[in-house]
Amino acid sequence: MKNQSDAAAQPVKQSRWPLYISVALVLSLVVAYFVVPSFQQFIKEAYQVLTSDDKQRISEWVNQFGWIGPVIIVVAMIAQMFLLVIPTILLMVISVIAYGPVGGTLITLIGIVSASSVGYMLGTYLGTVTVNKLIGDKTEKKIETYVEQYGFWAVIVTRISPFLSNDAISFVGGLLRMGYLKFIGATLIGILPLALLIAYLGESNDRLINGLIWVSAGSLLALIVYIVYDRNRKKHLQQETAE
Repeated sequence: MKNQSDAAAQPVKQSRWPLYISVALVLSLVVAYFVVPSFQQFIKEAYQVLTSDDKQRISEWVNQFGWIGPVIIVVAMIAQMFLLVIPTILLMVISVIAYGPVGGTLITLIGIVSASSVGYMLGTYLGTVTVNKLIGDKTEKKIETYVEQYGFWAVIVTRISPFLSNDAISFVGGLLRMGYLKFIGATLIGILPLALLIAYLGESNDRLINGLIWVSAGSLLALIVYIVYDRNRKKHLQQETAE
């Protein structure tokens, strides 16, 4: 019995499979780029078109993919939860550049809600051990404490900050049995300003890059200020209670 309890108390090691799959994916793409001429040509053409700032050219190039283009972006947003090489912010930018401010923002919101729902359901039904394998025991505990302290606002702040882990908050939200509608509502409130900002900045590639830098710095500063303020407020309340 003691051995079983000791084993249960030991932290679950984070699975290395996401890392292995990510490395394998990158290597496969690199090999394909140098070995398959048609793939190399496609990557070069995609880069040239999407960075051209020529809206008509971008629109014509994207339209050739039909309905499969938005589906690929949504699927990629879901898949990136388990990979290390596809940041959500990059997919949001690609979506806006490829499909314009309105279409790109709509695709982004559908993708984020879909990915968040999948992460939430995994956290709800697969439990602590699986979540710890996906994001690590330390990360899970930190985010769990964060969500327990700030609840609804924890999800909003995480979504609006490009540099924070959207995937981990989804897993932990499900793990803690946060109400699904409450979780998705907070997700939409948090991600909508960022999506709209990317849609606005996406009119110019230079403005987009500079804007994202400022957004990242600003949201980080706002998060730090809020945490310091909240801790000082709680400390002050504790002192008043003790007196």
